[in-house]
Amino acid sequence: MADEDDPRTADAARRAAPDDPPKIEAERPAPARRGRAAKLARLAATGVILAAAAVAAFVVWQFYVTAPWTRDGRVRVQVANIAPQVSGAIVEVKVVDNQPVRKGDVLYVIDPFDFQVAIDSAEAEMKNREADLQVKNAQSARRQELTTVSTSIEEKQQFAGTAKIAQAALDTAKSQLSQAQVNLKRTTVRSPVNGRVTNLLMRVGDYATTGTPNVRVIDTDSFWIDGYFEETKMPHIRVGAPAEMALMGYGASLRGTVESVTLGISTANATPSTQGLPDVDPVYTWVRLAQRVPVRIRIDHVPPEVTLVAGMTATVVVGEGTAAAPAWFMDLRRRIVGEPASAAADGKP
Repeated sequence: MADEDDPRTADAARRAAPDDPPKIEAERPAPARRGRAAKLARLAATGVILAAAAVAAFVVWQFYVTAPWTRDGRVRVQVANIAPQVSGAIVEVKVVDNQPVRKGDVLYVIDPFDFQVAIDSAEAEMKNREADLQVKNAQSARRQELTTVSTSIEEKQQFAGTAKIAQAALDTAKSQLSQAQVNLKRTTVRSPVNGRVTNLLMRVGDYATTGTPNVRVIDTDSFWIDGYFEETKMPHIRVGAPAEMALMGYGASLRGTVESVTLGISTANATPSTQGLPDVDPVYTWVRLAQRVPVRIRIDHVPPEVTLVAGMTATVVVGEGTAAAPAWFMDLRRRIVGEPASAAADGKP
């Protein structure tokens, strides 16, 4: 073991001392370079995150604000409110609630007795007027053949006028007979459309009043869909553009065409006051909500497994087939609900 007091050991320590500092100076820059690299990496990661956030914000804005699609869609239909054209007691009901009917099918029958009596009375009146006309014509003809020695010109004119009055009475009797016959036919109330009876509440013995609806038939040939689009999406909607509709309760989609766009919606500020002046709301908020504009969609194809019911909720996507946002939405929906590819491709041109 070396002695610490040995001069040779001290000299060796002094000679080795000047060589140590350069080694320390050579090792100092390594932590500084690592710190700069970590800072650059953090800045780059922040930039990438900001760029990704900007792209995501742009895509979300395009998809939710300007892309022509909406979840606020409703299935609509025309309903025929059928009212009798004659009054009377109902003696027979030919349909039941929710029964499908065709145009011209009998719905119910009103007691025809009074109307048959009216026909018989009108026929008797017409025969009476015909006989009276024959008498009046014969009298007028005889007067016209006489000379002014036997009769006067004034008397001839009187008998000729009486014959014309009898002719007018006969025409009136004929029109009354025609009206009575039509009223008898109207005792049988028929469906004016193809559809389905709904909310049937009447029964035999009820009294049908002229002009008061008592049967309602849903016109199954008139279904359409109203899509309520925000006004920010309207620049991308055109009449004639194809549309795809997805009902909330079904996986298969409907296809249709934009038929028309409503040109007016109600505004509260247009309501007149008690003096007839515009009643303008003085409160104006900074947050402005986009108004919704109804767009009518004609239904071109309904999958066999879908039953349309007025009032159903639908998601409506409008596009020419090249818009990315609507295609993404429907493709994503198909993946989520698991719609078969054959069903998605069915009926495509």
